[in-house]
Amino acid sequence: MISPASLAHTVTPEALAAMRADMLRFAALQLRDTHLAEDMVQDTMITALAKAGQFAGRSSVKTWVFTILRNNVIDAIKRRARTVNAGDYTAEGESMDSAFDALFKANEHWTPAARPADWGNPEDSLCEQQFWTVFDACLNRLPENTARVFMMREFLELDSHEICETLAISMSNCHVILHRARNGLRRCLEANWFSEGAPAC
Repeated sequence: MISPASLAHTVTPEALAAMRADMLRFAALQLRDTHLAEDMVQDTMITALAKAGQFAGRSSVKTWVFTILRNNVIDAIKRRARTVNAGDYTAEGESMDSAFDALFKANEHWTPAARPADWGNPEDSLCEQQFWTVFDACLNRLPENTARVFMMREFLELDSHEICETLAISMSNCHVILHRARNGLRRCLEANWFSEGAPAC
């Protein structure tokens, strides 16, 4: 049996350096602030090395380290949320709603140009690294606060109550923001990945 002491040796500066780019990408997408993301990654690496003896090997080193990073990111979002005005979400939403409304005719049916494209087999796309590059770009095109709510729900896996409490928004507002975010991502992915003119892998 492998002892906790020997497992600790797998949490090395070299192992952390190898996953640093992935950590930075994750944090930057969540926080929309490269300097803060750098700080979060640095703090995570320091914490992981300091707590290497606590790594029990029940998950991979990467999963364990990303759990530390996730918690750091959540704390950073909570601190920042105190400075965001609820009106910012409303302004972003009105802009997105205006763009979304333009996709429909008066009878609430899709306009011909906006009709959803055939996505084929989405699972095939999920296996493509290039898809995630496009997805990240689409995510970065969402308004900042809208993207933050989406990522708190889908990436950080916070439930709606936690999001509402952290950002001081109502449950209905949270659901509307998530709906807008998903519609925005769908439109972007259809235009830049699933459409006939999108770049092939």
